[in-house]
Amino acid sequence: MTLNILEKLAATNPECEIWFDSSPLVYENWKRGVLEKAPEAKRADWEEQLTRLLDPETVRKTGKMGFGGVTTNPPLSLQAIQNDPEFWVGEIHRIAAENPKDDVEGIYWKTYLEVSRQSALMILPVYEASDGRYGHVSGQVDPRFVSDYDRMLSQGLELSKLAPNLMVKIPGSAEGYRVIEELTARGISTNNTTSFTVPQYMACMNAVSRGLERARAAGIDLSRWRSVITHMSARLGNIGDLKAQAEIRGIDLSPQEILLGEMAVLKRAYRHGKDTGHPSKMLQCSMRVIDEGEGGKCSSGHIQMIAGGDFVYTCPPSYIAQLMQAEDRMEPFDARAIDEDAPAEVIEKLMRLPYFRQAYEFDGMQPEEFARFGAFAATATEFAAATRKTVDFVASAIERARPQAA
Repeated sequence: MTLNILEKLAATNPECEIWFDSSPLVYENWKRGVLEKAPEAKRADWEEQLTRLLDPETVRKTGKMGFGGVTTNPPLSLQAIQNDPEFWVGEIHRIAAENPKDDVEGIYWKTYLEVSRQSALMILPVYEASDGRYGHVSGQVDPRFVSDYDRMLSQGLELSKLAPNLMVKIPGSAEGYRVIEELTARGISTNNTTSFTVPQYMACMNAVSRGLERARAAGIDLSRWRSVITHMSARLGNIGDLKAQAEIRGIDLSPQEILLGEMAVLKRAYRHGKDTGHPSKMLQCSMRVIDEGEGGKCSSGHIQMIAGGDFVYTCPPSYIAQLMQAEDRMEPFDARAIDEDAPAEVIEKLMRLPYFRQAYEFDGMQPEEFARFGAFAATATEFAAATRKTVDFVASAIERARPQAA
């Protein structure tokens, strides 16, 4: 048996988990595409690896898979719909017929709930076989309403009722952390998303701690409760204000220095969680593969620099494929990497930028500033636009049904 590169990463810490960052409903079609493009000499090994990571039949029969869980959001769920458009157009028509008073937005949300429900049920046997330790599927509240406490709480409660392994994904806004506290108080598992900074991670840990205290006081069963806190790595350094602020100040930042800064933020939050014994687990996402070209080396510092840590890594299909293609040109994982700090001169250089200070210092921001932070604002805008595309897909499916109804 040959280990997949992600299985090798997981081997650096027995508590490390690899998750799939897309609906499990798309896995088989994606796997088929990867194998069609695989080098002949590796095709058999790759097929064995990808089958071990997730095979629906094995999940049904044994409750086992290589992935520890799954993360989705409304835009990713559109991929699941487009993966089997004939089926999902039929589902949209059914939902519309059963809810004649709903507008397009209402039908969209019910369609998203159905995608989330089917995704969760697909790997529910893993959750049951592990007594709730593995097999969660993250379902996200609507990214267009990151500051609407009541709407997010209502949607979070709806999502939590779909399946016992549904983990609710909540944004890292001030209102989002209030929702996380309330859901935690009810024993509902959460995933803190659109989060980039140490102050956000501290706010999440505090919200979770308050929620757990309330849950225990109320006698809520927490035996299958989990909390993960997402660090959107490459988004922190590349879509916010870091580069613009450096340019204005005449500070030349290399890609490696930006990467070191992203990882320094994650390591600071990770170590704080470990030092305080906090039950939330840091989740690494938004990773990149750097390819120096034919004959050159490849790297993915977003995972290599924290190897050996007790992380969840949630990996999009495209990233998994890139890693597999690049593995022969990558350095092996070093389990001591998590203990290595960025050079002091790099942190000193980055600390000259207000954006990095906001991200790195424990008191770098107040909660009311979270939604205005550059990476948050840019990501929220992107996710909202992708959600509108999903709504429009639903609208177009309904429009196509009208002539048939006439």
